[in-house]
Amino acid sequence: MATAESNPAPLSRNPKVLSGAVVFRGTRVPVTALFDYLDTDSALAEFLHNFPTVSREQARATLRLARQALSRHPDEDPAG
Repeated sequence: MATAESNPAPLSRNPKVLSGAVVFRGTRVPVTALFDYLDTDSALAEFLHNFPTVSREQARATLRLARQALSRHPDEDPAG
């Protein structure tokens, strides 16, 4: 099983990069770009083609994090 040291967090936030937006670690690509692509029915492969500095593993890890975050409170309405 991979450890945190061998598999760093796929995302980072720095106030000096894109005004502090959450980006894929080591890039200037905001994580919202991935969700925007998926929201318009674009495939992950298309996103990765258009943002070559983002690895497939970073994108997939981000989707797993989002899934985990949304499944933590199954009794709450995510829409508010």
